[in-house]
Amino acid sequence: MFDLEEYNPWWVHEGDPDFEEWRGLKYRYVPSWIRELSFEPFSVNFLVGPRRVGKTLGVKLLINELLRERENPYGIFYYDCTMLDNQDDLSAVLKAYLKLKETKGIKNSLIFLDEVTSAKNWWKAIIDLINRKKLKNDVITVMGSVSVNLNRAVGYFSGRKGRGKVLEIMPLGFRDYYHLLTGVEDYFAGKGQDAFESYLRTGGYAAYLNRRIRKSDIVGALKADLRSLEREKNPEIAREILGAIISKAPSPLSYSELGQEAGVNRDTVRSYVSALSELKVLLEIPFSQWGKKIVPKKNRKFAIRDPLMARAFAEWSHVKVEESVLYEWAVQEHLYRKFRKVYYFQSEGYEIDAVVPGMRVEVKSGKAKGRYPRDVIVLSGSEVPRFLHRIEYRHVVEYDEV
Repeated sequence: MFDLEEYNPWWVHEGDPDFEEWRGLKYRYVPSWIRELSFEPFSVNFLVGPRRVGKTLGVKLLINELLRERENPYGIFYYDCTMLDNQDDLSAVLKAYLKLKETKGIKNSLIFLDEVTSAKNWWKAIIDLINRKKLKNDVITVMGSVSVNLNRAVGYFSGRKGRGKVLEIMPLGFRDYYHLLTGVEDYFAGKGQDAFESYLRTGGYAAYLNRRIRKSDIVGALKADLRSLEREKNPEIAREILGAIISKAPSPLSYSELGQEAGVNRDTVRSYVSALSELKVLLEIPFSQWGKKIVPKKNRKFAIRDPLMARAFAEWSHVKVEESVLYEWAVQEHLYRKFRKVYYFQSEGYEIDAVVPGMRVEVKSGKAKGRYPRDVIVLSGSEVPRFLHRIEYRHVVEYDEV
């Protein structure tokens, strides 16, 4: 019924086409997040993030490495669930593999389920097998393009993920992007500035660098995700809200102000902002008194999480995104990836773009002017690339952060 061999060419000693295509790319890298997954049974790993950021390719590169360590290739199983309709289909696929695994004498296996959100109620099939101890010696990694559906389903595995981890997979951060472009680890000012100017144009999408996608693909992916939500969202309303955010950035805004710009009410704005945040394209940055107390009634800042996303959504919305805004958004995003939270502060005398534990940062695209408290890091435009290069972060997140 299901052709398992089609997705697992290594079973019959053939090369994987995705891996072969990667070998021919101009800009190649092995993502660091594949080292953060758990491979100790029993584990259920989750890869969450927007489309086209390299989740599938990263898994294929990982599989290529893992095959060198395994005598029996049948111990690694990959399946693209795009053509599955529901949990019954997924259950049939998994049972077919588990039966094959038994006939091959495999005690523990690594199972990768791609585009798992294509199958309605997919988690029920996996939880059923977990409850019946059918996967107790295995490691399962699930990923999907509709991030919001995968995020919410993660909660169903509370107490059932074993040693598994949740990883947020986003476009490359500047540190990895710099290494990809320059081939060196150490930071050099000239190379860093050139790489940063490129980063502001292309974002962290290696596929865009390799001319495998266009800005229209970023927009198309968001449209598809919005239509796939349980409570379907209208892409035209999302476009108007994103356009309002871009045109008004970096000013703090209320939901009501965004609604006036987009032609919808505040509750609609709140609902769409929540969806866009869960789809990993938007950051909400609330006001905080020095990172200690959030003030919910204060206006909040909004940041689009990658420069290519920002340029794609600006073109879609027929507005212009200012380079100074991209500087600020890049710093806020990188600090968020490290600390999993970011706030802003504003007083009569000055504004601080990013407040995180132990650090306050103000970003200027040009030369820094004005006076700030001594503990505030004020970055001029030329200082931003070095600052971003120093930020190291992991992809592992907690359940309540996805």
